[in-house]
Amino acid sequence: MARLTTWWGGKTLSEVTGVSCRAYADWRALEEDRRQREANVRRAGRGQRPLPPKTARGGARRDLEDLRAAINHHSKEGLHRGVVGVWLPERGQPRERWLTRSEAARLLWVCWRTREIQVRHRGTQKGRPLATTRYPLRHIARFVLIGLYTGTRAAAIASASPKKGDGKSYVDLDRGIFYRLAGGKRATNKRQPPVPLPPNLLSHMRRWGKPVLGGHPQEHFVVWNGKAVQSVKTGFGRAVELAGLSKDVTPHTLRHTAATWLMQNGVSIWEAAGYLGMSPEMVERTYGHHHPDHLKGASLGFRRNA
Repeated sequence: MARLTTWWGGKTLSEVTGVSCRAYADWRALEEDRRQREANVRRAGRGQRPLPPKTARGGARRDLEDLRAAINHHSKEGLHRGVVGVWLPERGQPRERWLTRSEAARLLWVCWRTREIQVRHRGTQKGRPLATTRYPLRHIARFVLIGLYTGTRAAAIASASPKKGDGKSYVDLDRGIFYRLAGGKRATNKRQPPVPLPPNLLSHMRRWGKPVLGGHPQEHFVVWNGKAVQSVKTGFGRAVELAGLSKDVTPHTLRHTAATWLMQNGVSIWEAAGYLGMSPEMVERTYGHHHPDHLKGASLGFRRNA
């Protein structure tokens, strides 16, 4: 929203044209490139690999879709008359990157076993790296497990809590139900239906939800320094790098992986769609080819008659 305000804030509806929308898309791409260059400078200073160049420009389309929705709402409220068209960039190809079981295991292993490294500043070993007793990526391990076995979007995982409350996605640990739509939020096109948790994940979450050292129960399942995380992009990116995975693995890859695994295990498209909060058409179009029965009848149609 801040980007839209920066570009469109001083403009009127009459200035929303195909030319201005395309100019916004170009400006946003330049801004993304600038931010990435700055991020790579910081990463170089920390001895980290540079981020891969971005080729997709889906962000501009999403921004302009928000602008279109705001203009349509403005019209429905009777605040302007006439049709205001918003040009949209061409929709990109859906991402198909998903994790194999081996890749997922490597990612979880790295998240669980990586220890914090500090440099000694005094003594005979001054300047030498020292592994501490802190494990800075263990909250990412929890995030990964929930993402892999529920296909839930990142924001709902971050807000997941064993307690009901505004802004929290509630997990009923007694009944094993994950109410992914946060309290006080309205349902949107990005459907977040309640789903039963797989038994293996439920066991972990019941353990995570217990009080720590006799204190109060955890407010959230994914915490960093005792507080709910707002974003896992930095920690997740570090874990992906340490696990030796390709740079196109993002937190959303976990959702793709969950959908792919459901198809590979023969779950019906209708049931998988309900579990993931997708339309059956989306599941079939994007993930259906992973199903063991995909076009099976056609492949068997070439057998010779006895």
